[in-house]
Amino acid sequence: MVLLDDGRPVIYRQRRVGKGDALFMVRKFRTMRRDTGNRAQNEMQGEDCYTRTGRLLRALSLDELPQFLNILEGSMSFVGPRPLIPEEDNIRQMRAKANVYDVMPGLTGWAQVNGRANVTDEEKVALDAEYLRRQSFWFDMKIMLKTVVQVLKRKDVG
Repeated sequence: MVLLDDGRPVIYRQRRVGKGDALFMVRKFRTMRRDTGNRAQNEMQGEDCYTRTGRLLRALSLDELPQFLNILEGSMSFVGPRPLIPEEDNIRQMRAKANVYDVMPGLTGWAQVNGRANVTDEEKVALDAEYLRRQSFWFDMKIMLKTVVQVLKRKDVG
């Protein structure tokens, strides 16, 4: 669908910040037009950067499926703070102070099931720090279950 809608590439690779504040390449199905720059989501408010297929993939959270390859290669885990683009300087510095980069980034996280696109940077960092304090197998299971519920309800999609 992505190929027919807006051509190649179908899988989008983007530098993200991972464990130890190291950069890695995250994979996603491309949801934005090819001419869209590398900007944080909140910087694109009011702009229509998404392809028709991209809107559907994002609404269903299917754009994240290629990140299973990141999990298999060991650059991400199922649950953890979502990886940022390096250009998000403010939240990146706040996360560093909160030791968020001590853990592997995740496909889903505590901030995502507590507001996703509707929380401020400060709230995201506080939720990420809370995840660090509460991290356990059962807490991760709770987050994964809440993720499934949110995806099915299409809640707080950015």
